[in-house]
Amino acid sequence: MKKKLPKTSPTFEIAGTDEPLIARGGLVLPYEMAKALKLPQIIDRELPSAGSGHSYASSQFTMPLILMFHGGGKKLEDLRELKGEISLRKLIDMEEMPASCTVGDWLRRMGSDGRGLSGLGKVNDHIVQKILKKDARAEYTLDHDATIIEAEKDAARYTYKKEKGYQPFLGFLSELGIILDDEFRDGNVPAGARALECLKRCDQKMPEGKRIGYYRADSASYQAEVMNYCFGDQVRKKILFTITADKDEAVKMAIKAIPAQEWQRYKDDRQIAETIHTMAKTKEAFRLIVQRWPKLQAELFDPEPYCYHAIATNREEKAAEVVALHNQRGEVENNFKELKHGFGMEWLPCGETQANAVFFRIGVIAYNLFQSMKLLILPVWWRTATIDTVRWRLYQVAGKLVYHARRIILKLAATIDKICLFQQVCGKCFQVGYG
Repeated sequence: MKKKLPKTSPTFEIAGTDEPLIARGGLVLPYEMAKALKLPQIIDRELPSAGSGHSYASSQFTMPLILMFHGGGKKLEDLRELKGEISLRKLIDMEEMPASCTVGDWLRRMGSDGRGLSGLGKVNDHIVQKILKKDARAEYTLDHDATIIEAEKDAARYTYKKEKGYQPFLGFLSELGIILDDEFRDGNVPAGARALECLKRCDQKMPEGKRIGYYRADSASYQAEVMNYCFGDQVRKKILFTITADKDEAVKMAIKAIPAQEWQRYKDDRQIAETIHTMAKTKEAFRLIVQRWPKLQAELFDPEPYCYHAIATNREEKAAEVVALHNQRGEVENNFKELKHGFGMEWLPCGETQANAVFFRIGVIAYNLFQSMKLLILPVWWRTATIDTVRWRLYQVAGKLVYHARRIILKLAATIDKICLFQQVCGKCFQVGYG
């Protein structure tokens, strides 16, 4: 005999509403920050018009993408979620918004016209300048590194890891976590290509009274021209550097020539020593700080019992201190993780490389806008927060628009502490905009 199941009914009913509700009320915060930095005006000034008879301004394409990245969207289709937030768009002066397919066409037009990518670069420079102006430091650490974005696009090229994709090269200011410069590249472009040009661009972007005092990079930047630039000249001050050395034949011979008695215990099973080294085209010699540790297993055709890691530097601290400073460049991986996974830059929408370069640079702008929020308007304990944390705690707050006495009021479904934080942040945005 079959057992009869008890009759059940839903615990609630679902219905629509015409009330002016907002699901992601916290997205007003990055918009207020962008408005304080005058990003919409800067975008419209620096980017060419949309063309093809479209009535949308460039900011009407760019700002929805920036807010989409902040909200957690990754694909152009995710713009539909923002378009569905009718009350939010009304609150932030974004009632007119292009369709996602129209945004894709705009990306391709901006990519085909170099002025689009160049203009976005100036927008990012504007954000960086605003952040640096508010920061008390005079010298900064520049971390240069490349990252791989896998993409099964016809235009994508195979990287050194034997997978198709792109390999953008970025410069981060370590102390602030901001992206000073980005160069979007095909996957088959060597990581060290144009390293000097990228360093020069970063150096030139520093405002008056600010400079790059320390350059930190991996072996892709182990180049004589990069080191010569860091050594400085009569016009430019010296830049301190630590660069992972490429273990070429000259470096191997220099390591082999280190006397056995100069190897000192470093940590665990590692030893450390140093020597003076030079390259054929370097104008000055530099220190080569070397670590070694025993191989776990001997190799049949290589009798060398040790593994080595070498750092080229012109710093004067003790060898162990230099290694510790150089190892801090590992923080770049967290920055890449935030940019790629937090802001959706691990996925690119277009088949054309230059269109993807435009999309990526808008992602960089969204990332730096987030950094500006943490550095300039949020309380200090938010400095270490990731975008995922801020989405969960701030952006995903329900609200309702209320019209009263010719004013628009955003009523948040949140605790009094969170409401006070919103009020404080909006007040600081006003100060940034008019300070």
